[in-house]
Amino acid sequence: MKIFYSPNSPYVRKVMITAIELGNDQQLEKAPVTLSPYEPNPLVTAENPLGKIPVLVTGQGDAIFDSVVICEYLAAQAGNKSIFPADAAVRWKALSLNALADGMLEAAMAMRFEAARPEQYRYAKWSEAQGGKLDRAFAWLDSHLPDGVDIGAIALASTLGWLDFRFPDLGWRDKAPRLASWFSVFSQRESFATTAPPA
Repeated sequence: MKIFYSPNSPYVRKVMITAIELGNDQQLEKAPVTLSPYEPNPLVTAENPLGKIPVLVTGQGDAIFDSVVICEYLAAQAGNKSIFPADAAVRWKALSLNALADGMLEAAMAMRFEAARPEQYRYAKWSEAQGGKLDRAFAWLDSHLPDGVDIGAIALASTLGWLDFRFPDLGWRDKAPRLASWFSVFSQRESFATTAPPA
């Protein structure tokens, strides 16, 4: 299997953490690609018309995207029922947490792209609205911590790692101390430590 890959992508990191936790990361051939929000990479768009990574190309030549779909595919290939829990109540919690983590990434990335615009074209109210999403998410997460190591926990750890990477002054730990403690423990897992973006 081949994965179109960038070590800076939190979505790629989610997949790689999942693969390591499943023990099938050695089956993934990493194909590094460079992406720009303004210039699609033809290697990626040939497999995913949206031009986003990660994209997994199976041994049969089928392209699978996005990150959560790839993670579920890898879990199914490994016969694993804990990353995507079989119990309904636990499964919906894990999937909802994955959705929240991805939504936090979308908000933070919107803030980052807005800040990259020429100053006269920036819309402060837009960035404030995205920041409000993050603040509400941190407040909610501090009383709704993940249970175990499932897709929700993996997605959340990937998101928090990316926020530390791209927004080192965000100060989210002061807003969510219980979440910070959880993240400190999760960060010690080999799957997380070995997938950190380059310094």
